Amino acid sequence: MEETPQTYSPTAKSTATLQRDPVKTVILASMIGTAIEFFDFYAYGTAAATYFPNVFFPSVTPTIAMILSLLTFGVAFIARPLGSLLFGHFGDKLGRKRALVVSLLLMGVSTVLIGVLPGYKTLGITAILLLCLARFIQGIGLGGEWSGAVLVATENAPKGKRALYGAFPELGAPIGFFLSNGLFFILESMLTPAQMASFGWRVPFLASAVLVIVGLWVRRKMQETPLFRLAQQKNTVEKAPLVEVFRKSWRQVLQGTLTMGVSYTFFFLLSTWSLSYATTALGFNNKEWLLLLMAAIVVFAAMILYSSILADKVGRKKVLITGTILIIVFATIFPFFFQGQHNLLGSLFFLFVGFLTMGVIYGPIGALLPELFPTSTRYSGAGIAYNMSAIVGAAFAPTIASFLVDKWGIHAVGIYLAIMSTVSLIALLTTKETKSIDYTK
Repeated sequence: MEETPQTYSPTAKSTATLQRDPVKTVILASMIGTAIEFFDFYAYGTAAATYFPNVFFPSVTPTIAMILSLLTFGVAFIARPLGSLLFGHFGDKLGRKRALVVSLLLMGVSTVLIGVLPGYKTLGITAILLLCLARFIQGIGLGGEWSGAVLVATENAPKGKRALYGAFPELGAPIGFFLSNGLFFILESMLTPAQMASFGWRVPFLASAVLVIVGLWVRRKMQETPLFRLAQQKNTVEKAPLVEVFRKSWRQVLQGTLTMGVSYTFFFLLSTWSLSYATTALGFNNKEWLLLLMAAIVVFAAMILYSSILADKVGRKKVLITGTILIIVFATIFPFFFQGQHNLLGSLFFLFVGFLTMGVIYGPIGALLPELFPTSTRYSGAGIAYNMSAIVGAAFAPTIASFLVDKWGIHAVGIYLAIMSTVSLIALLTTKETKSIDYTK
């Protein structure tokens, strides 16, 4: 439903001015995009860890093929800050809704294109270049997605529930994960390994088109967020929001980037890297590990909700500091369990305890990052911090972990995770509590 032009009276915040979308619309509009974002990323991560080494890098050794394949996974992360600059500018200047619709469309088209790309045997090096190009375009679209989604949620949130509402787009992560891995599990149950390598891996990329169509329909029906409409009526919308972010809020961008960094590192170690490691070093097959991942992701979703509710009660910093310390402890312990052939107990510990701990820090971040910035630059600031953290924490995390295991063993991965956690903990300790800030400014 499109909003009608309204006038702003400084003496009375009219019901029309602060009218919010129904909670159901807010949940769907904010969650659908991040669900598609993570569906696409998991589909790519799963394919990169299992099928792309043979499809796009068949002429090198298996280890080199795996590392090169995972490097293409990092291409989108490099493009994401560019997307956050582009969509952040228009999201703060023209509105959250328009930016979200365009970012979703760009993200969806590039994902479908990956699903129809010929392999190395057909196009040679051109196939790899096209894969990287599609992945780069996908990253630009993804760069504008998360920050816009959390603003749709938090700028529609009633008082005292910003962290809970901020959890709606965060829940898109486990939903997208479950849908993507579930689809791969079904495909691998129905098709032979040769069929999966030939065409089966393409199905999830093509299937994402359905989710994109649903997402576009939902987002076209939603209104602009009430706080952005209020800013328009007050005439406080920035003409050059990017300039203002880097001039006035560069410290918050840096704090947000480093605070969020470990969640990205941890997440892609738990998902993308663990799949490649478990199916090569631990003796699990794809179907077995995907089933374990889907079970663990339920714990992740539950903890996102719980930690967000807790963050509304006791504050964002307390919850996030506790979660980050728990990750440091986990990083020192898991290497002793996560080794040996078909070690089910050690694998369950790694996945279930890991995703539970991950949920503690991932939920409240949906409120914290937007709260670091004023309404006039919130889309830009939150988006830049979020997507820069993707480069710092995740772009090459699976590749780095694979290299560390090959050179020094599984304990080196634990040290890597502990270092990233310590950096995030330091950033958190320098960040002010944002629970009680005036979000309308």
